[in-house]
Amino acid sequence: MPTAILNGPACTILLIGASRGLGLAMAAEFLKKGWNVVGTVRGGKNRTMLHDLAEEFEGRVEIEIVDICEPDQVAALRDRLSGRVFDMLFVNAGVTNDPTETIADVTTDEFVRVMVTNSLSPMRVIESLQQYVPATGLIGVMSSGQGSITNNETGLREVYRGSKAALNMFMRSFAARHSGTSRAMVVMAPGWVRTEMGGADAKLSIEDSIPNLVNVLLSKQGRPGLEYLDYLGRSVPW
Repeated sequence: MPTAILNGPACTILLIGASRGLGLAMAAEFLKKGWNVVGTVRGGKNRTMLHDLAEEFEGRVEIEIVDICEPDQVAALRDRLSGRVFDMLFVNAGVTNDPTETIADVTTDEFVRVMVTNSLSPMRVIESLQQYVPATGLIGVMSSGQGSITNNETGLREVYRGSKAALNMFMRSFAARHSGTSRAMVVMAPGWVRTEMGGADAKLSIEDSIPNLVNVLLSKQGRPGLEYLDYLGRSVPW
């Protein structure tokens, strides 16, 4: 059963990329904790599991449409949300490629696809929508432990690793430009999770990762500055 909202108005998260996988699980977990969710899906007529969640938690889920790789759609979303205030903005978006494909092998088009989706587009969303997050709020993005340069001792997944390392760098630049703010900022590593993208061999289930990850986000509220954390709240070396 849905968790009741207690002690005044609920907080609201703007969750970019909530139609499936980790994003959908995050939406469900925040709803269980009494939050309201504004979640985005990509365009199209297909019903998603987020629509099912909206029916289960009637009146507490709003669904917006945006393809973050389309700047015009991001700008339109920004305009539609004008005047709103969100306690948390979290961008969950990403693609992968053939994990065995090296920088020597990857085509330019495939490299651009992964980098634009995993690095440039999430930051464009943050740049466009950060104005709707107050000084007490949190801005976060879903990265990966594979974005850690320090921890890369095995290689593999080179293009994906590079895209997440770039995302981490761009978030550090964003944080540096906004160093005077009291907002919390976080780059999250959810662990290797069994999803459509993570694959069947991943070590963690969604239930292992996401409830803990949401608790980390909640505990990060009120702690200004940028941190790179995993789903158990441990610092990840950049």
